[in-house]
Formats: sequence, C-alpha cells, structure tokens
Amino acid sequence: MPHLAQGIDRFQREVFPAKAGLFAQLATVHQPTTLFISCSDARVVPELITQTDPGELFVIRTAGNLVPAYAPGADGVAASIEYAVAVLGVQDVIVCGHSACGAMTALAEGHDLTGAPAVAGWLHHADAARARTAGTDGAAGGAKVAALVRANVAAQLANLATHPSVARTRAEGSVRLHGWVFDIPTGAVEDIGDTTGPALPA
Repeated sequence: MPHLAQGIDRFQREVFPAKAGLFAQLATVHQPTTLFISCSDARVVPELITQTDPGELFVIRTAGNLVPAYAPGADGVAASIEYAVAVLGVQDVIVCGHSACGAMTALAEGHDLTGAPAVAGWLHHADAARARTAGTDGAAGGAKVAALVRANVAAQLANLATHPSVARTRAEGSVRLHGWVFDIPTGAVEDIGDTTGPALPA
C-alpha cells in the first residue's frame, strides 16, 4: 500500500497540474469515443497501450476478456455495454485479448479449477473459443494458448454482437467492432478485425 499512496501523491503534485484543464472539463463532460473490453490481467493497461487521455476510453475488464452473450436480466457487463453504446454513443468497440492469458492458459492446459468454482463457471463463456481450437490439442503449450487467445477474441466479438444495443447500432453503421491481441513481451498489438460479419466503413 505505501507505493500506492506515493503514487497518488506524485499524481497530485506532478501529473494533475499538467492536465488540470482536462480534468476541469471532464468534471461535467463524459464523451468517450471507444469502448475497450480487456482482460483484468494487471499486465494489460488499456490507457497505457493506446496512450489515451482520461475520458477517451470506456473500459470493461473481465477475466479472460469474456463477454457473455446477451440474456435478459441484470448483468453488469451487459449494462456497461448498453450504457457505452446506447447512452454514451461510442463509435468503436474493441475486444482485446493478450499473450499468456491466465484464463486461456487454464482452459488450454486443462487446469483443475475445482478450488475456484466461480472462475470455472465464468470460463464457460469461452466454450465457443475452445470449440474453434479443438484441432490444436497436439500443439505445444504456448502455441495452443496463443491459438485459444485469438479464437477467444473472435468468440467474444460474436457474443458482443448479440447485445441489442450493439446489433442496432451496427445495423445503423454507427458502431464498428474490432478484435485485438496484445503481446506482452514485445508490446505489439495485432488487429484481427471484426470477425462477426462484413467490415463496416472506417
């Protein structure tokens, strides 16, 4: 905890003053242009990767960057997607996976998750990704995880497209979907596009 307190102190002394005007504007204006859905992994920091300022990204972080397919009822992920798309009017939605993802590694390597039942249940949202990579069972561990990471981004884009607010705005041409994979050791970001249908105009 001491390093967090030191970070806050440094932010208030060095960072905030340089962006005081921006924060004054953000106190009354909230108009992000992009919904960024990423893994909760501490090594993946959307604002750092994209070098964006506060106010530019609306961020949802879940284990494995999983997006449950739409279903009626209370759901924090669904509510956040709907708010970003239908209320804030974001123009782009990114689902970003990453190398060495713990969630995808657990699935690819068949880890025993009996001691983490909530995690095991949550990872069922990646069942479609596992089905897409069923033919990679003989691949080396790293290659199998990498294949699942990519397939999972595509599967979560498909789930995302089932949400009514996303389906409606895509049909209107006001929202574009993007799939990214971030490679931690190199910093590279691969754009795998929108795998759920025809590309929309840039």
